Amino acid sequence: MNPDTRPADPFRLDNRVVVLTGASSGLGRGFARALAVAGAALVLAARRLEQLEQLAAELAGGPGGERTQVEVVRADVSSPEDCQRVAEVAATRFGRVDVLVNNAGLGTVVPASKETPEGFRQVIEVNLNGAFWMSQACQPLMPEGSSVVNVASVLGHVAPRFPQAAYTASKAGLVGLTRDLAQEWSGRKGIRVNALCPGYFDSEMTRGQEPLRDVVAAETMLGRFGEQHELDAALVFLASPASSYVTGTSLLVDGGMSAL
Repeated sequence: MNPDTRPADPFRLDNRVVVLTGASSGLGRGFARALAVAGAALVLAARRLEQLEQLAAELAGGPGGERTQVEVVRADVSSPEDCQRVAEVAATRFGRVDVLVNNAGLGTVVPASKETPEGFRQVIEVNLNGAFWMSQACQPLMPEGSSVVNVASVLGHVAPRFPQAAYTASKAGLVGLTRDLAQEWSGRKGIRVNALCPGYFDSEMTRGQEPLRDVVAAETMLGRFGEQHELDAALVFLASPASSYVTGTSLLVDGGMSAL
């Protein structure tokens, strides 16, 4: 590090273009706010356009009066054509992609014996295939020093506490995909690829689920759900130059669940 660099400078995303999928709700909405505060220009993608437009209007005001540059794209990441269209919007507006955050995801809580082929396929199509299609579409636009962050899950590393075969398989696959893309792209193209693996966080999906809260209290070292800001910090680290010597790895932000 340059001795004149302030400690927080490597965590900044000024003049960097970030494509974020699954941005319309939940953790993705919080990610968009955190990336904007870090200085990024944003291309936000999700299936729900109205929510994206509301978020874009909020971010355009910017913290402290600064205006965040934002483009929104209605897209279903399970469609390779939609993923290509997101990349084209980024290319047209900004000319490049410096960071790709593959956050779009869904899950089901269904016993494996009762999971339908359609339900299983849908989860894999969005959580795993969608991350691949987006990475493939954005890679030609990513200069040396860029970063891909795949939002996986602690359940890609440990057994789930509830029946979630499709979700667990998709997230374990995403961890494997992360390692492969890092091996292919880090040395030859200068693109780092890492997985961010959240545990259980307070979000729209988990609020009101007291049985899950009881499990988390009993089976994590910190004994509680995580909070959005605790995951935001990890995302900004992996997206920014602060993690310039980190690739091919999984950063678990799980309150110690995976260590028990």
